[in-house]
This record gives sequence, C-alpha cells and structure tokens, in this order.
Amino acid sequence: MANIEDWQKAASKEVKGKDLTWQTPEGIAVKPLYTAEDVSVDPGLPGFAPFTRGVRASMYAGRPWTIRQYAGFSTAEESNAFYRRNLAAGQKGLSVAFDLATHRGYDSDHPRVVGDVGKAGVAIDSVEDMKILFDGIPLDQMSVSMTMNGAVIPILAFFIVAGEEQGVARAQLDGTIQNDILKEFMVRNTYIYPPEPSMRIISDIFGYTSREMPKFNSISISGYHMQEAGATQVQELAFTIADGMEYVKYGVASGLDIDKFAGRLSFFFAIGMNFFMEVAKLRAARVLWHRVMTQLGAQDERSKMLRTHCQTSGVSLQEQDPYNNVIRTTIEAMAAMLGGTQSLHTNALDEAIALPTDFSARIARNTQIVIQEETGMTKVVDPLGGSYYIEALTQELVDKAWEIIERVEAEGGMAKAVAAGWPKAMIEEAAAGRQARVDRGEDVIVGVNKYRLASEDQLDTLEVDNMAVREGQIARLKWVRENRDETKCRAALNALTEGAKTGGNLLELAVEAARHRATLGEISDAMEIVFGRHGTHPTPVRGVYSAYYAGDARYQQVLDGVEAVTRRLGRAPRMLVSKMGQDGHDRGANVIASAFGDMGFDVTSSPLFQTPEEAAKLALEADVDAVGASSLAAGHKTLIPELIRHLREAGRSDIKVVAGGVIPPQDYDFLREAGVQGIYGPGTNVVEAAADMLRLLGHNMPPAGEELAAAE
Repeated sequence: MANIEDWQKAASKEVKGKDLTWQTPEGIAVKPLYTAEDVSVDPGLPGFAPFTRGVRASMYAGRPWTIRQYAGFSTAEESNAFYRRNLAAGQKGLSVAFDLATHRGYDSDHPRVVGDVGKAGVAIDSVEDMKILFDGIPLDQMSVSMTMNGAVIPILAFFIVAGEEQGVARAQLDGTIQNDILKEFMVRNTYIYPPEPSMRIISDIFGYTSREMPKFNSISISGYHMQEAGATQVQELAFTIADGMEYVKYGVASGLDIDKFAGRLSFFFAIGMNFFMEVAKLRAARVLWHRVMTQLGAQDERSKMLRTHCQTSGVSLQEQDPYNNVIRTTIEAMAAMLGGTQSLHTNALDEAIALPTDFSARIARNTQIVIQEETGMTKVVDPLGGSYYIEALTQELVDKAWEIIERVEAEGGMAKAVAAGWPKAMIEEAAAGRQARVDRGEDVIVGVNKYRLASEDQLDTLEVDNMAVREGQIARLKWVRENRDETKCRAALNALTEGAKTGGNLLELAVEAARHRATLGEISDAMEIVFGRHGTHPTPVRGVYSAYYAGDARYQQVLDGVEAVTRRLGRAPRMLVSKMGQDGHDRGANVIASAFGDMGFDVTSSPLFQTPEEAAKLALEADVDAVGASSLAAGHKTLIPELIRHLREAGRSDIKVVAGGVIPPQDYDFLREAGVQGIYGPGTNVVEAAADMLRLLGHNMPPAGEELAAAE
C-alpha cells in the first residue's frame, strides 16, 4: 500500500515541483492532502457535547432546517402580501427586514429620513403597522425572526401588543429578535444609544422575555455583518463568540440565572464561498460556545448548545453576469446545510443591484426546497463528519479563534475591545486586503475579474417609490396620533423616560406605551432624553491596499497621475467620501477611503448618517475637488441629486460628484442627468476608479495596460 511519501513524489512529479499548499486569508496553510494523522480530536456524535456534529442527534434526518427567507418591502401591506405568497409556496418561518428609518429610531415623518423610508425594508411606525404586517398570519403558529438592534425596544413592544390584539398571549409568541448591539458598534452601525445604555437594554430584554416569553429567543448574536464588512472567517467566528460571552456576563450581572436565559440565545452566521471553511466554521462555533458557557458556569447542556440561523453571502453577489449569483447561493446553501444550521436564508440573484423581485425570490427559496427534497443530502446526519480535512480544519479554526477570544478577555471583554476599536480596525484591514486581491485578480470572481462578458443584458429590478411610501406612512402616523388617548400615551412615555433614569424594565414600560399607541420615534426619543444618541466618525486604515500593489505598473501609473495633479494644484487632490441617509453599512466607503488615501488623495471621510445638506457643507469646508457618495440602501435617487443641488446653490458646481455602491444600471441615466459624473457598482476595480477620478480632475490618464486587459 502506498504511503504519504509515495503520494508526495507522485504529486510533485505531476505539478513539476509546484507547492500546492494554499494560504487562506485567515492565515491557515491548507495542504493538498489530509490523512488520519491530521485529525487530533474526536468529534464525537451528533446531539452530544460539545455538539461538533450538530445540536440534535437526528438533525435533518429527523427534520430539515427551517426555510426562513429575510424580507421586507416598503409598506406593511406590501410585506404582508409577500410573506403570504412565500408561506403558501413552502417557506416555514418569517424573517422581517425593517427600513433604515425604523432601525435608527425615527418615525417616517422625521426630516432626516426623507430618502430612507421604505427602502431596504418595511417601514414600521406604530402598533398599527405591526398589526398589518402580520394580518392573517397567526402569531401563535408562526415563528418570526426580526432583524432589529437599535430600535429593538419599540419593535419588540409592537410585536408583543400586535400579538395581544390578535388574541395571542406573550407566552405563545415564538421567534427571535436580533438584539445584537455590539456588532452594530463594530461594523453595521444601526445603533441609536451609546454602548452602556445599549447593553442595559439587552439585559432588560433578557429579563422580560425569560419571565414572560419562554418560547422566544431574546438575542441572535450575529457574525453575518462582520463577514459582510470584510472579516475573515476566523475573525467572524472569534468576535461573534466573544460578543455572546459579553451578553451572558451582562445578563448574569443584572441578576439573571444563566441557565434561565442562556438556552434562548441564538446565533447568526454568514456563509460565503470558501465552502469547506464555512462548514468547519459552524462546527467550530459549536465547540467554542460549549467551551465558553462551561467556563461561565452554565450547568444545563441546553445553555451550552449553539443554535444558529445562516444567510448566504450578500457581498459574494455580483452586479456583473448576475445569473452566476444563483450558482454562488446554491454552493453557500449547501455549506450551511452541511455545517448544521437550524434555519437558512438564501439570497436572490439580483440583490447586488436592487431589492429582489418575486421571480428572483422564488429561485432563492426554491434553492433550499430542491436541496431538501431532491438531493438526499438530508438523509444522513453530518455527512462530512470524519472527513480528515473537515476535522483538521475545524480544529484549526477553534484554535485560531480562541487566540483572539483570549485577547478580548485579557483586555476586559468585548465591550471594552469594541470601545478601543481594534476589532473594527482588524476587520477593515481584512476588507482592504480582500479588495486588493480581487482587483489584482489573485482572488478570482467569475464574470468580474475573469471570464467577463463583453456586454450584459439588464435585469428587471424592483423599485420602491420612496416618496409614495413616506406619504402613506405620514398619513397613518397622523391618524394614530389623532385617534389615541393623548393623556395616557404621554403618561406612558414619561414613565419610560423615568424608567431610563432610575430603573425599571424598559421593555415592560415600552409595551405599555405601545398599547397607548406611542410611535416608534416617540418611544425612542423617550429613552434618548436620558441616554443620548451615539455617533462615530470613520477612521479608515492606511497602508493595507498599497502593500498588495508594490511594483504593479498600473498602480504606479495612478500614483504618478496623483503626483502630476498635485503639482498642478499645489496640493494633493481632495476627495470627500460621504455616507448619506441612515445606511450604516460602510465597508465600501471605508475601502475606497483607504485605497484612495494610499494612492495619494487627500481623503476626508464624512460622519455616518449625514443629510445631503450636511454633506455639501462638509465638502465646502474641506474645499474638496470631488465627492464620492456611497450608496447601498436605494436612497441614491433622492439623496445624491439633493447633494448636487446644495453644491450648485453654494456656487460650487465645479466639485465633481461620483456615486458608488448598489445602484441598478436602470438608474444610471437618471443620476447622470442629475449631474453625477461617474458611477461605480459592485465589482469595480478600485485602481481603475482612481484613474477615472484623475481624468475627471483633468489629468490625461492613460488607459489600462495590457496586463489588466489580460486579467479581465
């Protein structure tokens, strides 16, 4: 029988001595062959500690994972109709996406959210909206997941009251609220209050739900947004587990018995395109959670059992050749299933461009149904268990993530680490490195930097009429305020403010306010009076992007171009990278700011959540040559033309305005007519975007060289 030395000789001969070891972004050296000698830990059996092979003995052989598609569109009526269609077509649970105004605690009539209402999710201003959202959907029979963090108190209060008025007792409500504020401060940024009162809110929700809602999961600790922001799988794994530890410690410190609430904690992970890494990541997560909960003193094995929802990657979806996204989502769905997820959302093919249509949402949902019904993959529990590679990779991830967790704990826990900023900086460095590898063609994306089509047909996309949605919401808000008992409503809101000052369960107080038809903005404001509103200013990393381009001819051309413009202007070209509206996803903006800074531009990063007027004022104060407006949440047709109008009214129509992010090609002409001079969607090569900016600033930048053309 051949031994490992025989294999090494044969393989080396076949590839002429080339080293086949793969260095992953996580710093893991993946060998081309794994054997029994690489497996050092017995993974045990499914349903038994430390749950490496799954939290249930029978897993999908007994019951498949829950198909839980994440969706919310414009109004409660539209979303309700969409949910009903999906449930009729085989979906098993609901997952609600809220619009950004709702996330940030603003009613739809607030002047800061003109471009955000109904975009990227459903607008919920009061109990009346929540009742419409679940009209005809029995809340005593349907598990409901709600992705909400900043405005978690009013949204959960509305859900509880909507259930009551549907005749469903709180104890019967089943589902999950995300309620994960630490990751908001790290990557997603849809926070409202500062960290300390935000953590108090989480403890109050733990206390209320453990007492009143025994079937409800009081938190979904989310790594998803970390990976979407650029984190490696090791970073996502480590910081998510560390966040969970912090929440448990806060719950215990508030007087709760760990085994009374820990069993209702759940997790949420991203599933990207590194197939085996993602399978191993979910297995490693279960091992790590069992370890940390044992250390924190949990006695009940259910408290140590990591249950998770997963969602296929949004950042892996591409605007170019978008039907490839169906293939990507299918591969990612299989990784989630083989890793042992409890529920799954599969992204639609058009989500790199716009909100999904019914057509694309059906394909996404049916991806899961086909895997469950046609493939036979659910017939065997943990079919990859015992794979030399999977078991070795699982242990490698456990060890590497544990190193980061130990650093977090040594520095006082995740809340202090987030305040210090180093986890966010680590993730941004990984994001900049990933973008550079893609731009250089080292990380292949089919249809983007390799096998690119000469021309592409446009997809039909869904567009939300933002102004019509806002007008409808304002009308309903007016009706709610006119028909409530104002005295009782004000008394309940005052009691909430007093509770924020002196103690008392904030969720319990908010439920009372919701019963008296206090709005989301009013409930949020009642706490903001005491807690204040949190704000941060991005500080992009430097030097990461340039390190990948040392010696690159095209990159040097851009550096030379920046130097030439600097000589002509007597200073470096100045650029403002702006995030307007309530969208806190800042990966793209930070990558651009980091890369352009490395290339010699004088870059100003705006604070998050700016209005067009505030962005224009900052552009004037910084005396910039250009503004790069970053868009993700579909507010570009409202916000960017407004920015251009303010610049023109100030007499600075010479300032170039360009746009980047998730912008449907159908909107390009609209934006160009409004005065946008460059549009850069997902998959844009950042070096070429910089070259284009130099042309806009009057430099005769040569076209991309033969090396770039060959890479494409």
